[in-house]
Amino acid sequence: MVFSRKYWQDKDIQSVIGKMLRWGVLSSAAVTSLGGLLYIFTANKELPPYHTFHDVPAQYKSLRGIFAGLLHLDSLSVIQFGVLILLATPIARVLFSIFAFLLEKDYLYVVISTIVAGIIFFSMIGGLA
Repeated sequence: MVFSRKYWQDKDIQSVIGKMLRWGVLSSAAVTSLGGLLYIFTANKELPPYHTFHDVPAQYKSLRGIFAGLLHLDSLSVIQFGVLILLATPIARVLFSIFAFLLEKDYLYVVISTIVAGIIFFSMIGGLA
């Protein structure tokens, strides 16, 4: 059974966490690089005005806007999606750690990992991140 301690040995859990982090960073780098290449080939030849600061358009501040831009292969949306993958990687690690500590019946670390996950989600929802 998948949720049994025998199925998941300590080295297997550490291996899964290592692979999860590795693939998260590599996929983020690949997606962000793809977005950068799209930007280079689709951007205007003009240089942006660097002497004034312009905030990021609202489209790139929401998940809905980023995914809508992905459907149109908008280069900045692809870059933002790569950044989202990078942000999701340690969050997935914390959530998987809760699962792993539950299997080990290490309830102190389950509580600690759950508090960390709660702080992350509260910060994201509350606009503090």
